[in-house]
Amino acid sequence: MAKVDVLLGLQWGDEGKGKIVDVLAPTYDVVARFQGGPNAGHTLEFDGIKHVLHQIPSGIFRQKTKNIIGNGVVLDPIVFKTEIEKLQQYNLNVKQNLFISKKATLIIPTHRLLDQAYEKAKGDHKIGSTLKGIGPSYQDKIARQGLRVGDVLSDNFKDKLDKLVALHNEILDKHALAFNWSELEAQFMEAVGFLKQFQLIDSEYVINQELKKGATILAEGAQGSLLDIDFGSYPFVTSSSTVTAGACTGLGVAPAHIGEVYGIFKAYSTRVGSGPFPTELVNEEGEQMRKHGNEFGSTTGRPRRCGWIDLPALKYSIMINGVTQLLMMKADVLSIFPVIKVCTHYQLKSGEVTEVIPYEIVNEQITPVYTELPGWQSTLTGCTKDTMPQALLNYISFLEKELAVPITLISTGPDRTQTIHRAEARK
Repeated sequence: MAKVDVLLGLQWGDEGKGKIVDVLAPTYDVVARFQGGPNAGHTLEFDGIKHVLHQIPSGIFRQKTKNIIGNGVVLDPIVFKTEIEKLQQYNLNVKQNLFISKKATLIIPTHRLLDQAYEKAKGDHKIGSTLKGIGPSYQDKIARQGLRVGDVLSDNFKDKLDKLVALHNEILDKHALAFNWSELEAQFMEAVGFLKQFQLIDSEYVINQELKKGATILAEGAQGSLLDIDFGSYPFVTSSSTVTAGACTGLGVAPAHIGEVYGIFKAYSTRVGSGPFPTELVNEEGEQMRKHGNEFGSTTGRPRRCGWIDLPALKYSIMINGVTQLLMMKADVLSIFPVIKVCTHYQLKSGEVTEVIPYEIVNEQITPVYTELPGWQSTLTGCTKDTMPQALLNYISFLEKELAVPITLISTGPDRTQTIHRAEARK
């Protein structure tokens, strides 16, 4: 039987997963999203056009690739409708090669309102939610009261919706959040009608049937491993399982069927929202990274926090994901620095030096221990496998030795053509 390869982020999200899925998609028969919701912003750039996808798998621009939204995803029909409408200008046959799991959970308008209310109630201790309703939707899923995509085919869907909205209103009334439900409901029901035009499937059966046929399948993750609900910097995390195990539960794939695990990371580090960030640069260097790397959220436009690469965090993500290949993004951004710093250890308040992420990372005082390497200070435009600057090769070699996993791909820009394959991505 064939294997499911998994592609996921190893940092705090925004690593560049969308571009890599787009680059790899021609070698896969199926691309499947396994978790997250419309807070994901997977950016693809080709033919001089920038595309941002939120819920739709990043293989959608490859006409021969089947794209599946898995059961682990929370789907907002309103966002979905907007995404599809934006894609229509490219003459993509989305109704033929896009499939949606009936078991994916729906985000309804009151989920977004609850997200606002919960975040506001946290006062100075905000998580940094994108306010897309993802957390409340997953809450309802775990509480066994959520709506699923398959429910839209039911004759009593409206009754189920009204029942859930009534439960939400009990909470929203306490927060005195004003809204016009009639308008929100009309917009939502229109989007539900649009959603029903697509292929709603029992995705776990479809994926396993594809495996039996020998199809090549790529599982696409959203956010990053350090935002995982269990293993991330809790409570400053997302609401789903962003690690390899999440691909099994988010698609209905047995662990034995997992093949290659591609771990994507930036040549430096970024983070959006609140939470610990040991190597963050709140200075001119950090501002240079932000500007040169265009580090602003593709979904929210929020400026990202920037800092040097963090190897203890990367080693942790590699460990819990079983990463077999590393893909380094945005190497071009570091071209402006004469010296590049690499955090190899943490020094804790006690004086202990460690490579282990402390349980109390949110409250622990951490001082990064750096190794300095010379920068390459030259453009990577047009750079190939054989013409990479020696300083960049030294940086790659240093990381490979520390991380003990090969770096098989280097991204030198946002376009799909700005990609250096150091080895075959798939074995």
